Amino acid sequence: MTIVKNKKCSGEVLMAVVPQTASGERLDKVLPQIFPPYSRSQLQAWLKEGRVTLDHEIPAARLAVFGGETLCLEVPPLPVSDWLPEALPISVVYEDDHIAVIDKPAGWVVHPGAGNASGTLANALLHRYPGVNGLPRAGIVHRLDKDTSGLLVVALSEPARSELIRSLEAREIKREYLAIVNGCPISGGTVDAPIGRHSRHRLKMAVTDNGRPAWTDYRVKERFRAHGLLAVTLQTGRTHQIRVHMAHLGFPLVGDPLYGARLQLPPKPNADLVTGLEQFSRQALHAGALGLSHPVTRETLNWKSPLPADFAGLAKTLAEDARSNA
Repeated sequence: MTIVKNKKCSGEVLMAVVPQTASGERLDKVLPQIFPPYSRSQLQAWLKEGRVTLDHEIPAARLAVFGGETLCLEVPPLPVSDWLPEALPISVVYEDDHIAVIDKPAGWVVHPGAGNASGTLANALLHRYPGVNGLPRAGIVHRLDKDTSGLLVVALSEPARSELIRSLEAREIKREYLAIVNGCPISGGTVDAPIGRHSRHRLKMAVTDNGRPAWTDYRVKERFRAHGLLAVTLQTGRTHQIRVHMAHLGFPLVGDPLYGARLQLPPKPNADLVTGLEQFSRQALHAGALGLSHPVTRETLNWKSPLPADFAGLAKTLAEDARSNA
């Protein structure tokens, strides 16, 4: 692959030759093999925008290649963020030139939006890593809800960002969560239910026939009298996916009023349990484990995050109540 500068383009123009081994394949499937820093979805978008030429002509996405054709990809310049850097404390569990892994506390918004113009994780990233100002969304490739704690990976370079997005789409990044739910499933399983915007409540997502495909795996780690501690693994990354799927099963997360988690108590609860449940003021969800192949070095990396004090305290109180009433 050759990189050339084009005076008519403020970005880069990448040139490559379609390999003979790709003969007969569709162009949109071949492009990620030829331009591996970029995800299939990104390349398809650029193809639709006319940024890809095949032998100097704009091709159709489904065109079959023969091998030997000249491909040109015009890569647009990266947008500059208008978010402002802020010197905010940030818990970094890993960093190098390409990625950083952050352990986010509950209550911290990931990026600026309505009602949160500043004070977010993105603002902190821009201060600690000035280079992410040239990356979309300050290098954030996946997010955690405001009141979900735990691990997320951030891209610090464009090659890393593109590869992380591809890895997420290919379900190659392992994300395991711990959740405390009202009630408890008899056994583990997989929720296969599409998720889309709620038809009436603009802040909510819902299981809906016209939603995007969503898969969530879960297993029971511990049973209490009226609650359960679950290990949950995401196959897809839809907005509020775990919260929506658990509520869909009839086991909404403790502390999650958006998806129907009313206070639930076992018979004759002790005072500590009542207080613990009443004072738990967020959804009981923690991103406790993250694993991936490094987007540049390909090294296999894994991280774990200890339970935050509020989550650990609630789990302990539920376990003590279960033992005392066994």
